[in-house]
Formats: sequence, structure tokens, C-alpha cells
Amino acid sequence: MAQGAEDRHAAQSARRREVRLGEALRLGRHRRLADGRPRRRAGASAGGEGRGRDDPRAGVGGWHAPFSSPDPAVIDKGLKGMEAALRHANAIGATTVLLVPAVVNEEVGYADAYKRSQQHVRELLPLAEELEVVIAIENVWNKFLLSPIEFARYLDEFESPWVRAYCDVGNMILFGYAQDWIRVLGNRIIKLDLKDFSRKDYKFVNLGDGDVNWPEVKAALEEIGFEGWMTSEVGGGDEPYLTDMVQRIDRLLLS
Repeated sequence: MAQGAEDRHAAQSARRREVRLGEALRLGRHRRLADGRPRRRAGASAGGEGRGRDDPRAGVGGWHAPFSSPDPAVIDKGLKGMEAALRHANAIGATTVLLVPAVVNEEVGYADAYKRSQQHVRELLPLAEELEVVIAIENVWNKFLLSPIEFARYLDEFESPWVRAYCDVGNMILFGYAQDWIRVLGNRIIKLDLKDFSRKDYKFVNLGDGDVNWPEVKAALEEIGFEGWMTSEVGGGDEPYLTDMVQRIDRLLLS
């Protein structure tokens, strides 16, 4: 093989290794087996466990067209977006679509947000059941569902296995405790986002550097028998950064 061809071949091989390494490390997805041993999955494609894919969720809805809006045009946009996301999830083998159901603000009161969002989520339940894709509602900074007790009640009132919780362990640290939310929500939790937050600095930080009580989070997850997917929702970076992130997850939750 000529030197130029060898160089090109070496470069292509290196690039393929970089892609595979990036896929293996990207977002550092983990899950725990039933016997307690950790298993790491690559996060390269979208899909769900047991369905031949790696990424367990598809799409996110709610922030730009929340179901709390009094505007029928906004509701129509939100419903069409979620319907498309559910169909997309089913097509690629994903098991959930994440939803922010409501946003409370000066124009939309809490009670209206609660009632309207439940009404419109219910409109999606027949399709979610038909496609076997869970609508996973996340706790975010939307001034809504501000306690785990209320969040649990909100979910229970649907009386459907197709609406569950996507619990973000960093989003409640400003006003609560992740382990408390996990214990209250229990088996309503289908998936987790892993983040950390510093109350002192008022910002999200790397896993283990903030105020999330990781030993208690780990204990709470074991108490409720959580065996689902966990996604590290942190900033991207190079190979050393991502390797460190995976090691942090191993140390904080899987060791």
C-alpha cells in the first residue's frame, strides 16, 4: 500500500475509533441489572431497552407550547407536537417521550395550569397506549408541581400506566431534596436525569460537586427498586472529561 493510502487508511481508522468512543461515552448512560450489577450502554442511537436500541427516550415537549396555555392555537401546536413525538418514538423503538406539561407565570395561574394540562395530557393517552410509549413528565423550573407529594397526586389522577415521572435529581435541589422526591414518587419514576446543583453558587455543577446527597439518592433508588435508565444531563466535553463523568457516576451510584 502506498504511503498516502496508508496515511488515509490510518486516519479513517482513527476517526472510526473516535466515533465509537464518543458514542460509548456520550452522556454516560447507565442502568442497573436486576441482580444489582451495573451495566453501561452507549448513547449513540435512540430507542429503548429490550427493543434493539440504546437511547431510551425520544423528543421533549411543553416549553414552547405548554398545555397550560389559554390559547387554543398553542394547545393545538402542543398536541400535534406530542403526537408526532409519540409516533417518532414508536418508529425508532424509544420507550418514552419527555413532557413539560405546564408553565405557571403572570398570565397563567397554578390552578388553571393544573386543570388544563391534565385535560390535554388525557387527550394523548389513547395514542400513547396504542403505540406503547410512556409520556414521562419531568420536574423542571416551571413553577409547577413544586413538591413530590403534589407530583405523585398529579400522576395518580391520570389512572394510567402511560403517564409516569421523569425525575431530574438536580432540579429540585434549590428548594428540596432529591432523595425525598425519589422515595415519595417511588415506582412512578420511569427514568432519571442526573445533575448536580450548588445552592451557594446558584448554578448547576458537575456530578458530585454540588448539594445533591448522592449516598442518600443511591439508597433511595435501592429502596424503591429502581432498575430503569439514568441519563447524565451535563455539558459535553472531550474524552478525558467524559471519561471522568462516567467514573463519577460509577463512584456515586454504581459502586
